[in-house]
Amino acid sequence: MSEPASKPFLLFFTLIFLFFASTLPRDLPDATTTTTTTILDVTSSLQQAHNILSFDLQTQKPSTHTTITTSSPSLSNSSLSFSLELHPRETIYKIHHKDYKSLVLSRLHRDTARFNSLTARLELALEDISKSDLKPLETEIEPEDLSTPVTSGTSQGSGEYFTRVGVGNPARQFYMVLDTGSDINWLQCQPCTDCYQQTDPIFDPTASSTYAPVTCQSQQCSSLEMSSCRSGQCLYQVNYGDGSYTFGDFATESVSFGNSGSVKNVALGCGHDNEGLFVGAAGLLGLGGGPLSLTNQLKATSFSYCLVNRDSAGSSTLDFNSVQLGVDSVTAPLMKNRKIDTFYYVGLSGMSVGGQMVSIPESAFRLDESGNGGIIVDCGTAITRLQTQAYNPLRDAFVRMTQNLKLASAVALFDTCYDLSGQASVRVPTVSFHFADGKSWNLPAANYLIPVDSAGTYCFAFAPTTSSLSIIGNVQQQGTRVTFDLANNRMGFSPNKCQ
Repeated sequence: MSEPASKPFLLFFTLIFLFFASTLPRDLPDATTTTTTTILDVTSSLQQAHNILSFDLQTQKPSTHTTITTSSPSLSNSSLSFSLELHPRETIYKIHHKDYKSLVLSRLHRDTARFNSLTARLELALEDISKSDLKPLETEIEPEDLSTPVTSGTSQGSGEYFTRVGVGNPARQFYMVLDTGSDINWLQCQPCTDCYQQTDPIFDPTASSTYAPVTCQSQQCSSLEMSSCRSGQCLYQVNYGDGSYTFGDFATESVSFGNSGSVKNVALGCGHDNEGLFVGAAGLLGLGGGPLSLTNQLKATSFSYCLVNRDSAGSSTLDFNSVQLGVDSVTAPLMKNRKIDTFYYVGLSGMSVGGQMVSIPESAFRLDESGNGGIIVDCGTAITRLQTQAYNPLRDAFVRMTQNLKLASAVALFDTCYDLSGQASVRVPTVSFHFADGKSWNLPAANYLIPVDSAGTYCFAFAPTTSSLSIIGNVQQQGTRVTFDLANNRMGFSPNKCQ
């Protein structure tokens, strides 16, 4: 008799359970799932933000007038290894900002122009449109082991990093922008029709014994996307899509790499008319995958760099032909787009937040046969851009796991920001990239929560894009040695390997 009487009670409790279960937030992590977290040192990053505004160039900048004699060894354009130092831009060129927020907004403005330039170049390649049909935009721009130092340059308002190389014989030292998103090497030259302000004296080709103009019939001239002839000599022009451009004579010259020696007959542009977003540097080193890039001209089998914190006065190195992928390195497939050989695509399969995979369509990171899609690694773009279908679920997952943090208003391209004022440190969910071969790269908190003012406002440092191209930018790369193993089509990410 008791068994039938118990059925209404069982039914009642079952209905109550189902009701409460249906009201629980279904998008919260399972209580049994461990959330992977990392600590953001708020005090330290705000101190760096303060220090960069008061950074004194005179006390730390190396001499800009160093001359290297011809006694340095001559290197063949082969697989010898060399290393160059890399520096943040603020250690070589200073523009004053009234506060840290104005610096950040200036930086983000420039970064948007940079991103638009890369996506525009890809669109041209996909549509088979020649750059020679285009004109520069009329826009107003605001002001071997080879080893060389690499520096970051945020006080000028850009995410660019600089290295110092010697050009000519006798070699004069110049700061050059490091750029994996372009191929042509160039520097400003006398006489100047229109030259922007740079830190070093402008290069005078008549003072070098190894400067040689390139003829119009040469392979180097025919490899240029935009070229013309004058008196049998090759002229080049590079438009960067954001209003920046350089125009002048195409030539070969000796390039020196610190104490490692020099390489003869490197093809580069000698720009007499240059405008745009290059203020501070003498020119640009193209490290892309095209035939005229420095990496190809050196016949490099690999190169790597480590980018110091963008608000740092420290430096690291750019190394050629010295791959060292240790057991702690995260490796991933390196791929090329048959439509454009400049960009370095990486085989990304997904992303996670707090150790939990985010639901992102596989197609969001796939490079298809037509050349659309995919994600590239670029040192010249600051903020990582993800297709909207990847960005939205990533952001939403991060917001769900940071409900203990006080939200703040959006800032520029950042739609997710927090008020961390008064906090010494906070624990946040770890954001990770997952690659096609099963490896994962866990980012430090400072690489995805960055200060946008000196009052303690921090923003989630990713941004959405409607472009088919996604980019892993240098904010996410900082503090990690990024290796391009060109011979084996592999990439490596080695945290804490800047020295």
